[in-house]
Amino acid sequence: MFISVHLWFRLMRKLFYWKLKAREIKLGERTAILGVLNVTPDSFSDGGKYQDPDRAFARALQLEEQGADIIDIGAESTRPESARISAAEELRRLIPVLKRLRGALTIPISVDTYKAEVAERALEHGAEIINDPTGLTFEAQLARVVSNHDAGLILNHMRGRPETWAKLAPLPDVMGHIVRDLEATVSRARHTGIDRSRIVVDPGLGFGKRKEQNSAILARLHELAGLDLPILTGPSRKSFLAHPTERETLFATAAAVAAAILGGAHLVRVHDVLEMRAVADVADEILRQAPGQ
Repeated sequence: MFISVHLWFRLMRKLFYWKLKAREIKLGERTAILGVLNVTPDSFSDGGKYQDPDRAFARALQLEEQGADIIDIGAESTRPESARISAAEELRRLIPVLKRLRGALTIPISVDTYKAEVAERALEHGAEIINDPTGLTFEAQLARVVSNHDAGLILNHMRGRPETWAKLAPLPDVMGHIVRDLEATVSRARHTGIDRSRIVVDPGLGFGKRKEQNSAILARLHELAGLDLPILTGPSRKSFLAHPTERETLFATAAAVAAAILGGAHLVRVHDVLEMRAVADVADEILRQAPGQ
């Protein structure tokens, strides 16, 4: 029985050592899970649930216990049509949570922000990774902050702005566009002094892409391997997976997570860590059994 060269390539996942502010994470043998912790009033799926620092603290501990490898904290919503908030407001939501969590987790904290001021304060309060949802397109100086702190950096592909996504026309070659944009974004980060060993790329599912294009991104995710960097995807509860009930949407998310891992993702960003850890474990075992592994 023979496997096509194309499929064989897709079932290979290169090993990387991701350097963070205070540690190094091996990526590729086992899918790393980023557990989402939104401390916002308006996030699309869990807005308001963890605004209270005590509840956010308890949730972070629960996510670690359920199998998260990283806690990814967001204090500003990037849902479609959401409005931007000031750095002061973002810090008002974020800093009390970081203060509570400092020293309480054994896993690193990532902060989801595009603001240089917020990134600076977050890294000072114990965060080790900055997850920029805009890929340095809103505040390019964020890269300098990350470089100064020797932190990890996730570069997400965003097309347009959340308040304009509904008006954007579909891209004729969505994955080709993403690869080119991320290549340019990585180049900007490198020119700021950030070492490649600190960078992860994310194609930005849902971030300015039409519904059907997100499936195309997952189908062609292996094309990002050409950037020679670890790959993160965040399909969890995205609108292109929406079903009539939460349970059905959970299963749809599970399918997208499995597809992403088999397509080469090293990390997945999810809300339902317990369930997606099980999905990732099975997908990882399939990868281990693929020819050439």
